[in-house]
Amino acid sequence: MKIAFHGAARTVTGSKHLITLKNGKRILLDCGMYQGLGKETDILNRDWGFNPPEINYLILSHAHIDHSGLIPKLVKDGFRGKIFCTPATRDLTEVLLEDSAGIQEDEVKYINKRRAATGQPYLEPLYNTEDAKKAADLFNIVDYGNWFTIENGIEFLYTDTGHIIGSAAVSLKITENGQTTAITFSGDVGRYRDVILKSPQNFPQADYILIESTYGNSLHDNFATTPDQLLEWINKACLQKKGKLILPAFSVGRTQEILFFLNQLELENRLPALDYFVDSPLSVKSTEIVKRYPQYFNATIQKILKSDHDPFGFKGLKFIKTVEESKLLNFRNGPCVIISASGMAEGGRVKHHISNNVESSRNTIVFTGYCEPHSLGGRLVAGAKEVTIFGVEHEVNAEIGSIRSMSAHGDYEDLSQFLACQDPRKVKTLFLVHGEYDVQQDFKVRLLKKGFMDVQIPERHYEIGLG
Repeated sequence: MKIAFHGAARTVTGSKHLITLKNGKRILLDCGMYQGLGKETDILNRDWGFNPPEINYLILSHAHIDHSGLIPKLVKDGFRGKIFCTPATRDLTEVLLEDSAGIQEDEVKYINKRRAATGQPYLEPLYNTEDAKKAADLFNIVDYGNWFTIENGIEFLYTDTGHIIGSAAVSLKITENGQTTAITFSGDVGRYRDVILKSPQNFPQADYILIESTYGNSLHDNFATTPDQLLEWINKACLQKKGKLILPAFSVGRTQEILFFLNQLELENRLPALDYFVDSPLSVKSTEIVKRYPQYFNATIQKILKSDHDPFGFKGLKFIKTVEESKLLNFRNGPCVIISASGMAEGGRVKHHISNNVESSRNTIVFTGYCEPHSLGGRLVAGAKEVTIFGVEHEVNAEIGSIRSMSAHGDYEDLSQFLACQDPRKVKTLFLVHGEYDVQQDFKVRLLKKGFMDVQIPERHYEIGLG
């Protein structure tokens, strides 16, 4: 068999890894969208590197758009196979993909108005809402902890990775000519002391491993400091400067963490009496879905649930649903906190909030997760003095910050602990995916020291035989 790396190869986003068996059957691991790579992003998202109708099965690790976001385009371009995922991943992915389609449709309309004025040809979205709905019909549910037989000679197991609700590592057993090969794809690995979710589970011994490496050369700040850091930013931005605090946050995972920490501050009687807005219909839907799966919460949250029925709710919290309500936030002069997607500020309502507030020194924008260097968030965090948003140049006068402790990705200690269940002498090759190349090179050195014999960092569209 062969494996080819068609996305998240020396980049963090765009997860797509294709296994081709000797009998011609093809299994795609994830079908993610590239994000935050500037002008290259759209080109990369339209170039598969393979023929979608030839794919037989898609095994999805979790719902985040950089792992699931091109599924509707895959279906639009001819894929008719089965899509496997956990129950929570199905629920989250359905709303994420419809939201992604809606954002694309809205942004293309906005951009095409400007293009029409200059005589440029119209752009088309990668897919529309109808394509997203068709994709949802192909989902098949597989829960954690049970080997599932796809067909004779192909079976897989989901184990919880503690990254977001429903996230999983995929362990495959593929038998060809009487010989069984074990392949594990980590998806995204969470943290072993996550504030909400259970720690990543061990997975069976593998011959080949694909492991994410987003934070393969860094350590996160202590989680315990996160509520205090949030409080510091609220005090500085809203109470001292009397401005708005804008928190770009991924709808799934990060938004719920922020709400949990703010709820914690209220329980400790430390939360300032302000208006706190979640301005993202997707975040509202995602939070409701997360609440439906308390069995995935860790022991601490289970204990809190006995006395606090809603660990994501607190006084002053308001959920914004309509576009009109969202626009009205621009006319507020008083201090407030706005939590809005997307986390890299590449799309969604937060991009409009930044556009309307980035030029005022009264306002503060604090990023709460990883940002691709070329994304709007990445450029702001890097100290850009000017940014272009929706084709308009803006001076950056708002204060820009970040909270590094807020990450659903494991750091190199978490990733090392995730691999600790493996005998490195039995792993033929360890492939590093989902990371920036310089980070991966540092992580490779660490892994070689831990006894892994062959660690490779594949380029995009690189293909290699296994066996």
